[in-house]
Amino acid sequence: MVRYEITRGEGRTKVRLSAHYIGSDLVVYIYNQNAHLGAVAIGEYDHRSKRASTSVITRLGHRDDTIAQKAAYLISKTTKKPVCVIAGIHLDNITEAEITELLQNSSRVVDEFINQGVQNRDEIS
Repeated sequence: MVRYEITRGEGRTKVRLSAHYIGSDLVVYIYNQNAHLGAVAIGEYDHRSKRASTSVITRLGHRDDTIAQKAAYLISKTTKKPVCVIAGIHLDNITEAEITELLQNSSRVVDEFINQGVQNRDEIS
């Protein structure tokens, strides 16, 4: 199975996106060096109303839901396909600046995936 992978950032705030298709549906992972299951979001596109929606499950004590939900929404809206985003980013003793940088790097990998990765499905088979 071929995966599409993007990494942005450096050091403690490096974030990776990894994606592949399961049939015509997408599975996307967003994580850092401390990868784990923090939150899972399902994005669904309604072709009739031309709207995307998401559902999120977050593990107790985790805050990965914002990243998972935003990514699932944007990717399903763009691809018009079901998408499952699994997010797990953790840093011990994280600072406000690192939170901001992690959120920015997460947005960057999702934007790059949308702009480049999903345009050519053959790259993500």
